[in-house]
Amino acid sequence: MIRIIRNAAYRLYAGRLRAGLAKDTLPNHVALVIDGNRRWARAMGFENPSVGHRRGAEHVHEVLGWCEELGITRATVFLASTDNLRKRPAGEVDYLARVIEEVVVGGVTEPGNVWRLHPAGRLDALPDSTRDALKLAADVTGTRTAGFELTVAVGYDGRDEIVDAIRSLLDHEARAGATLDDVASRFTADDIAAHLYTGGRPDPDLVIRTSGEMRMSGFLLWQAAYSELYFCDLNWPAFRKIDFLRALRAYSARTRRFGR
Repeated sequence: MIRIIRNAAYRLYAGRLRAGLAKDTLPNHVALVIDGNRRWARAMGFENPSVGHRRGAEHVHEVLGWCEELGITRATVFLASTDNLRKRPAGEVDYLARVIEEVVVGGVTEPGNVWRLHPAGRLDALPDSTRDALKLAADVTGTRTAGFELTVAVGYDGRDEIVDAIRSLLDHEARAGATLDDVASRFTADDIAAHLYTGGRPDPDLVIRTSGEMRMSGFLLWQAAYSELYFCDLNWPAFRKIDFLRALRAYSARTRRFGR
């Protein structure tokens, strides 16, 4: 009985939050730092904290479903940094790679899924099977026409991305016959942006980080220059729909200035 009352109260509160959000105040693009998977697993009593990675990956699809309901058509999810892949134990990295393949990629490529997937990061840092799965998913989902775009940041670091973008820009210009002096005299921030992993895609309006940590950890350092930031104390697998709606409510109440 108590659970029924609690669930009814939850639905009522979620409905009130949703009703208070006007369509024109919602972000078009939400970026998510899905932090706290291992802490959630430990808090739930699992001996192996890597169990949290699987639950966290499953939860990505739940949150994407909330985005669909609300008409938020773009999402970027930070799955693993280059530091994660380099510094975590090999067994944990292998398990995380399998979870990305089986849960994240597997879910996005299922029939009926509406999201087009775009991988962002140094994919050569990933196991071959994970890299191939991401590239194949990008091809498979690339023909979808519903207009929902999902970027998965894996093997990602924002500083590496900027370095790679400048290298790509210089290589492009050199192939066109330009000298280094030519490039230095005329290149702009837009030129660098075009060569980012996310080149041609809009910057996020809102960045949400879970687990209570209040830092970017190298996530979208270039793209999030004018994004609104929202930090939530809950670990990612415990992040509920009402917490998402609260983040959107906070965003809706802000005035974006874009440096003005």
